[in-house]
Amino acid sequence: MRREFRTLYWRNSRLYLIDQKALPHRLRYVALSDYRQVAKAIKDMTVRGAPAIGVAAAYGLALAALKARGSDPLKVLERLQKAADVLRSTRPTAVNLFWAIERVMVRAEAAARDGEDVARAVLEEAHAIAEEDVKVNRAIGMHGAQLIRDGAKVMTYCNAGALATVGYGTALGVIRAAVEQGKRVFVYVPETRPKLQGARLTSFELKLEGIEHRVIPDNTAAYLMSRGEVDLVVVGADRILASSGHVINKIGTLSLAIAANHFNVPFYVAAPISTIDFRRTLSEVRIEERDEREVLEVMGRRIAPKGARAINYSFDVTPPSLVRGIITEKGIFGPTELYKLQPQ
Repeated sequence: MRREFRTLYWRNSRLYLIDQKALPHRLRYVALSDYRQVAKAIKDMTVRGAPAIGVAAAYGLALAALKARGSDPLKVLERLQKAADVLRSTRPTAVNLFWAIERVMVRAEAAARDGEDVARAVLEEAHAIAEEDVKVNRAIGMHGAQLIRDGAKVMTYCNAGALATVGYGTALGVIRAAVEQGKRVFVYVPETRPKLQGARLTSFELKLEGIEHRVIPDNTAAYLMSRGEVDLVVVGADRILASSGHVINKIGTLSLAIAANHFNVPFYVAAPISTIDFRRTLSEVRIEERDEREVLEVMGRRIAPKGARAINYSFDVTPPSLVRGIITEKGIFGPTELYKLQPQ
């Protein structure tokens, strides 16, 4: 982005996060000094986006380790495990959360075994995950930009930009990379009910970048495709199953994929390999269901009559038959080819 910033960063033993609930009207950071505060920030979506919450959780473990510093290494590990359990419970669907926690815990256990400073080892691992995120996103952008021709009209969904990561973004990273190559790109931004991440966050990022775009009601997307107004759809993901190629992403992604398939619009998913779940099958994935007030209210003001109830699934599942390709840092793969990316 022309105005470069990090969605989160570490300074003086504190984790700083952009408060995404305050956007687009205020850009402010909140300072967190305890893993419980990090867990709350993930749960209430102060920080959101699969890669960003994974990195936030890694730093949450660093905060827990620093608080336990000086104790017996086994005690530090015990406290870290407690913190890990709390952090895991915040958002059950996004796989990066569990991936980052497991990676940090493996490093912590090795440090304790080798007589190292566990707190230092945990913080170093969190820093490494954060720095890797930006590099990976730039690589995703480089691979994905080849799909976008000069003058293309692209539709994205929710927010898979810098705000969903440490920096640069996945789906928006693809668009950014195309623009950086000198291509003219126009972006359609579905508002993304119920939390309006498209209207509030994606539009905010595109405006900072100077990329021409229009916010649209979610129910306008298919009509635009029917008119031939959309050349490509690119979205992010919260979990992709290597076993079957199913893509789990923000609720509404499935509807876009069905419409794109019907109108022969290429539908791509941009995500790092850390978002690919190499272990679970579809029946083992829990789809998060959030507070119904998010649907019944808009920005804290109730829009439904008193007594009305709502259903509020946060994610849906798009089958591989509707996905043209998965854009990763290693290149573009068919959704049933993801086994090739499994770490050895």
